[in-house]
Amino acid sequence: MTHASITLQPSGSLAEIAPDPVVPGSFVLSIGGTVQSHVSLGDPGSLFYDYVRRIGNAIDGIRMPGEPITAVHLGAGALTLPRYVQATRPESEQHVIELEVNLVDFVTAHLPLPAGTDLAVHPGDAFERLADLAPFLGGQADLVLADLYQGTNTPPHLRTTAFFERAADLLVPAGVLAVNVADDDGLPALREQLTALAPVLPHLLVLGPASVLRDARTGNAVVLASRSPALFDQADSLRLAGPHPGAVLSSEDDSLNRLVRALHDADPDARPGVGGGD
Repeated sequence: MTHASITLQPSGSLAEIAPDPVVPGSFVLSIGGTVQSHVSLGDPGSLFYDYVRRIGNAIDGIRMPGEPITAVHLGAGALTLPRYVQATRPESEQHVIELEVNLVDFVTAHLPLPAGTDLAVHPGDAFERLADLAPFLGGQADLVLADLYQGTNTPPHLRTTAFFERAADLLVPAGVLAVNVADDDGLPALREQLTALAPVLPHLLVLGPASVLRDARTGNAVVLASRSPALFDQADSLRLAGPHPGAVLSSEDDSLNRLVRALHDADPDARPGVGGGD
């Protein structure tokens, strides 16, 4: 395959799949000119982008290594992480909610999923479809992953406490919600999403490059949130797994609140805390 494109519905954005000129055998999905996903067809267990690798490391810490999980992906992209789950945890049950009704078919037509992938597609808005999933998937998901962007921004209704309550309703008691947060200097998006998340899933880890979490510079952070303090058992392994240089901040040891307080000092309009673990 050299190049493929389609006009997405309902947004009207142009989606394009093209070979990665740097990594042989890999492909890049762009939407509206913004790169969204990277896929290695021959090695779906290989993750290219920093934040995706950090999410992959978090997936590795759920249940026992290789054990199937139930995962719900909010936002499809090129299905990089559903491919990873299938490669590392065969026989997992997976669901994806995607607003663009023709994106998944476009992606799978040109970048087929690994053999045996069990993936149910639920087209529509994530806030609405989470409510639809709750009657038959409520309390069963080990992982809910939110990577929801229109262009470079997450729609406002998908970064609220009400949204996170719907996502949390799907989780098993020790389940994990993972949220990709792409941010600007000063980390305003991270502050906002932590404030919305903490009342729902108070046990929090934040992973990211040191430049993002120590220097509050532009980049991606990954928030892991759970009802269970067992989440904190992953902190050391996530620090070791990298990518490096990186940081893992925790609501258990106050390292996360120290960051939030520092951001508040720099921006007095920000709310000063996110709560903490037991």
